[in-house]
Amino acid sequence: MTDELSIIQQHIRDCRRCQQAGYPVQGPPIFSGTAASRLMVVGQAPGIVEVSKTHRPFSGSAGARLFRWLAQAGWEEQEFRRRFYMTSITRCFPGPNPSGRGDRVPTRKEQQLCNEWLEAELALVDPEVVIPVGSLAARRFFGKGYRLVDLVGQRFRLHGRIFVALPHPSGASGWLQQEENRRLIRKAIAILAQLREELRL
Repeated sequence: MTDELSIIQQHIRDCRRCQQAGYPVQGPPIFSGTAASRLMVVGQAPGIVEVSKTHRPFSGSAGARLFRWLAQAGWEEQEFRRRFYMTSITRCFPGPNPSGRGDRVPTRKEQQLCNEWLEAELALVDPEVVIPVGSLAARRFFGKGYRLVDLVGQRFRLHGRIFVALPHPSGASGWLQQEENRRLIRKAIAILAQLREELRL
């Protein structure tokens, strides 16, 4: 599986589908992890810091907040990055939101163009636990009918895997400003801490 995943990862690095389709995305594609990963984080898309400076997932301001949540569940950032897989619905920076607030949300077509890579990562890594981060990632697994308030703070089993959803940790997210939603985040963090002990993650 390791060799197969390495081949897929090289295909992802070489991918130019969205640019060729005319979408204003900026690479390189961002992801990290190995076939030995038992947990996978799936975000929306990398930000400008990830593609232009760090070349690793969740390393901008939103990533800093995500890793504060994960630290509360018992994982230090360096350990987490070393042991687990981190990817996203689309793997290139989609560009800024035309409204000036946050990043542009990848279109449905962009998501479809990138979906083959996510399917391959899921199949080859075969994680026991998946953490969808943000509503776009949550809808990818749960469907359009679910909202973050229906998912965050709960533990689900789908297709033989455990799912624990988190909201997008961006400062542009109004969802995080509501106290009832912050309570759901605390419940999700407690679930992740329990899974860490239960599964020895």
